[in-house]
Order: sequence, then C-alpha cells, then structure tokens
Amino acid sequence: MDKSKTGSAKNIRSKNDQTVRILKPSMRKKARRYAVQGIYQWHLSGNPIKDIEFQFLETINSKKVDVEYFQEILVNTLTGITEIDELLTPILDRELNEVNPVEMAIIRLACYELMSRLDVPYKVVINEALELSKTFGATEGHKFVNGVLDKLAHQLRKMETQ
Repeated sequence: MDKSKTGSAKNIRSKNDQTVRILKPSMRKKARRYAVQGIYQWHLSGNPIKDIEFQFLETINSKKVDVEYFQEILVNTLTGITEIDELLTPILDRELNEVNPVEMAIIRLACYELMSRLDVPYKVVINEALELSKTFGATEGHKFVNGVLDKLAHQLRKMETQ
C-alpha cells in the first residue's frame, strides 16, 4: 500500500491500484461549519444557492476542509428545504419563522444529514449540531437544538436509536 500525505487527507493506493482518499473528521467538522454559514446566509439574503456555494469555495482551504462534503450538504440541504421543513414543522414548539435563524440553519443541516447520510451515526450528527449551536447560536440555543434533533433522530433513525 502506497501512502502519500496531502494536507490533512491521506491518499491510499489500494491493491487494485485505485486511489482512495481518507479524510480526517476535523475536515468534515469544518465542512459543516461552512455549510451552516452558507445556509444562514441563504436564509437572510435569499441569494441563489450556486452564488453562495461559489463564494465559499473561493475562500475554503481544500487541504483542511472536505470540500465535496461541504458542497453536498450545503446544496442538498437548501434544495431539499421544503421536505426538511415539512419534517421539522410538527416537531417544533413554534413556527419556523420564529426560530432563531442560526439555530434553524443548524437544525436544517442536521435534518439533511439524518435523512440522507446514513453513514454518519445519528449521535455524531447531533453532537456536531450541538457544537455548532454552542459556537454560533444563542446562549441556551443548544438545548433547543438538542430537543428538536433528538425527536427527529427517533423519527428518522428508529432502528439506530433503539
């Protein structure tokens, strides 16, 4: 096996001569951080998704961020916003427009991951969302985010949460 290090990712050449890129978890953490900022920006500005994506791609250090993951979660969260909001509406204790926009961005992103990224354990999704809400959200916002995502995880990942 040939290992060559590229920034924070490792390229590993397998026996059948295919290159597989191994990413550090911190690279996905940073991708989520940028995606939340992009979702928040979209929420406030209403700018086209592609414009927001391009703006972030110009500034992201691809050696420290999982750029493909960033693009996937940003674009798919925003293009699937109607389905996501339909899932969230019965869980929330208030109207969507009454939720703090930062916390809404975090919840929407986590909802996408719970729905579509079954390779990411639900506990990781929730933990990452809580870290983001402690960094960007209101003082006690992480408690609200935790409550919503706990209910959502039990709904979307029944087998995993039992």
